[in-house]
Amino acid sequence: MKNKPPYALTSVDNALLLLQMLRDQGGLRVSEAAEELGIARSTAHRLLSMLVYRDFAIQDDRRTYVPGPALAANQVAGHPNQQLRKALHPHMDALCERVHETVNLMVRVGIQTRFLASVESTQVLHVGDRRGTILPAHLSSGGKALLAELERAQLDQLYRPGQPDRQLPEREWKTLLRELKAARETGYAINRERTEDGVAAVGMCVHDASGEPVGALSISAPAARFAPKRIPVLVREMRAAVARAEIDLKSLPDL
Repeated sequence: MKNKPPYALTSVDNALLLLQMLRDQGGLRVSEAAEELGIARSTAHRLLSMLVYRDFAIQDDRRTYVPGPALAANQVAGHPNQQLRKALHPHMDALCERVHETVNLMVRVGIQTRFLASVESTQVLHVGDRRGTILPAHLSSGGKALLAELERAQLDQLYRPGQPDRQLPEREWKTLLRELKAARETGYAINRERTEDGVAAVGMCVHDASGEPVGALSISAPAARFAPKRIPVLVREMRAAVARAEIDLKSLPDL
């Protein structure tokens, strides 16, 4: 029998219980969560809001909370990503200081991108911490940069497994192919408010010692500060950061 920890954190325990309820029940209203846990509706709402923020829950059209992408996501291998995060963090920190915008590290898992780390800008108006966020790879800047590294056959396997089961409508598929072609030519990809209103980003791949892409860095900024004339500056700073990071990654042969 498991014993409750002597210094149990009630708020953490309630959040974990909500995750179990979402997993097992498939849907949950604020009133149901409050009654089940014996807490105030306002407390239940705050807990569920945090689960939405971290992609463990979403709200449907009936304002019922249902499992989010993080609960259905495939597992990401841990140890190599821990090494990657540790190796890149100093470069992310330095890049953030130079461009004064939030810098993120992400990896691709199938058709998703997972954010492993963020260094937040200190500006009052800035993009927040994205750690744990899951976004469609074909929409995020880093996801597109990583997809651009794939051969056409690999892209077909991901997004066009068969007409009845295709992952993207024809128009969106053609748009993706054009964006990936541009990313291969320029070395970076752009996301202009495709995943979140008011937020834009530029992403670039990071390669290991063998030249294989192991992740992507992105610079995320409020769309109001993402003017076309600023993109070359951000790209130049990111290229320099990626080049320095890839030198460090050469000393990690097991990555």
